[in-house]
Amino acid sequence: MLLVRLAALLCCLLPAALAQRLDPIQWSLVPDAPAAAPGALVPARLTARIEPGWHLYSLTTPKGPIPTTVRLLDQPAVARWEIYQPKPAVAFDPNFKLETETFENEAVFLIGFELAKDVAPGPVELSVQVRYQACDARQCLLPVRKTAAAVLRVDPAAAPLSALSPPAGYTLFAPAPSAPPSAVQPAPLPAQAGGEVQGLAAFLAIAFGFGLAAIFTPCVFPMIPITVSFFLNRQGSSRGGSLFQALVFCLGIIVLFSTLGLVTTAILGPFGTVQLGSSPWVNGFIALVFLVFGLSLLGAFEITLPSSLLTRMDRASQRGGVLGTLLMGLTFSLTAFACVGPFVGTLLAGSVSSGGARPLAGMVAFASGLALPFFLLAAFPSYLGRLPKSGGWMSRVKVVLGFIILAAMLKYLSNVDAVLHWNVITRQRFLALWVVLFSMAGLYLLGFLRMEGVKADERLGVGRLLAAGAFLAFALSLLPGMFGAGLGELDAYVPLAPERAAGWMKNDYRQALARARAENKRLFLNFTGYACTNCHWMKSNMFPRPEIAAALSDFVLVELYTDGADPASEENQKILTERFSTVAIPYYAILDANEKTIAVFAGLTRDPAQFLAFLRTGQ
Repeated sequence: MLLVRLAALLCCLLPAALAQRLDPIQWSLVPDAPAAAPGALVPARLTARIEPGWHLYSLTTPKGPIPTTVRLLDQPAVARWEIYQPKPAVAFDPNFKLETETFENEAVFLIGFELAKDVAPGPVELSVQVRYQACDARQCLLPVRKTAAAVLRVDPAAAPLSALSPPAGYTLFAPAPSAPPSAVQPAPLPAQAGGEVQGLAAFLAIAFGFGLAAIFTPCVFPMIPITVSFFLNRQGSSRGGSLFQALVFCLGIIVLFSTLGLVTTAILGPFGTVQLGSSPWVNGFIALVFLVFGLSLLGAFEITLPSSLLTRMDRASQRGGVLGTLLMGLTFSLTAFACVGPFVGTLLAGSVSSGGARPLAGMVAFASGLALPFFLLAAFPSYLGRLPKSGGWMSRVKVVLGFIILAAMLKYLSNVDAVLHWNVITRQRFLALWVVLFSMAGLYLLGFLRMEGVKADERLGVGRLLAAGAFLAFALSLLPGMFGAGLGELDAYVPLAPERAAGWMKNDYRQALARARAENKRLFLNFTGYACTNCHWMKSNMFPRPEIAAALSDFVLVELYTDGADPASEENQKILTERFSTVAIPYYAILDANEKTIAVFAGLTRDPAQFLAFLRTGQ
């Protein structure tokens, strides 16, 4: 009965979590006058109408919730603009367990658009993009981006407009130039396996692929004939009934893994996980789990669930009916967990740092990929006999997967080392261990390592030979990186070479600003992280490009790490959140000697021209 209720609960929660159709805040932009002369300062009102019970966070709310941000979409007719914020209400927020600044019912922001003096007469569209988060007393919705626009007529004969005069309580938030092309948010690069991906669709596709790949693990593949026979040979079942039983069985798989995602989201909270990906405690725990799974797959010991639990569930599943079939699916999932745990751990580790519904959605996609083959085999049982028989090849998959899991473990362990500044897992040592692990996988497949799955007199097949060659070739390709050479995409996942940071100041904003004033240069701020893979990619693949390096040489350069466990990281976090209203990294900003923000660039880009255009706005 409990499982049926849990399934019903998931059916209610999934549509809300994945679709997120609630939209309690509507935006509008209205200028104070329908027409203005070139060069005039045009007052306008950006209004947020908020449904009862919901609230909107201010532009300056403390770290925790996602603050509201407003930016001008590219419009050559606007020379500059400024925004004034009304006084927010300050109160304790139960969602984040801290005091936040919020608006309820209605919030009116005042914006002053200064038209360019050479703008041509005619209609001009003023457009701003708003990014915000709406919450009520019990829940928070995912961040939303919306555009509010208004049409203004440029007329040299228009009557002069009154000066922008904010009422009492309004404060100037961020005078800013019109948005340069660099203000466009680029799509992020995948940060970890199943981690920060180019969007929810790509993340779900990877999770679904992980589920399909898990079919071929040693704990799952041999169970295919047993489980398919279970729901195809139920006494008295018709073809339609068998298909229904197969669907219920798959629902059992989805229920278990979706519950993992739901519990993860409930424990961590939707937004308390912003910097979870760099936490040494979290990375250390994941590394420990991967170490246990890796050694188990290599045959050091066997991970099994208590036999009494599996026996009771198996007996319950034999009672028949929908509940029995559902329990059979749960039993299968628990039995298979010893092999699919690394896939699940990787997905959860990568998704919790994005917060929101990603852990739950990822587990639903993963479980769907795992369950799909069983449903298809129920629909087309004749294909069951064409599947390869489990045997030595399954043992080889198990051992090779063990080597790969240990290599993945090193990635999380290197995050701990970097954040805590141990300097034990250097780039050279990290790559040396990867060379050894992947070489051992190749040598094992060739038969040089006597482990389970490879017999002394067994013939070496073409497939095994090619797989071994691929592992050895990959191991050899890592060797140049040990001596400082770049590794392309892999540089996002391995520790950086120390010389890559030459020419940069580190964690000293004030000294960098003083140097910029003394040298009469602009200041380039690089908000980065020790465990940030997107940051590593930019440092290794974008900054060294000749045209980018030449442009950067005109600035005073400073790296500000935000994910460390030291006071410097806390200070850098404060600068990032209070000045730029974000916690996302990488984040780049160009300031002049008076600390005025010239341009900002958020996230990763693979387009050198886009990043170069951003750098040139500061020249």
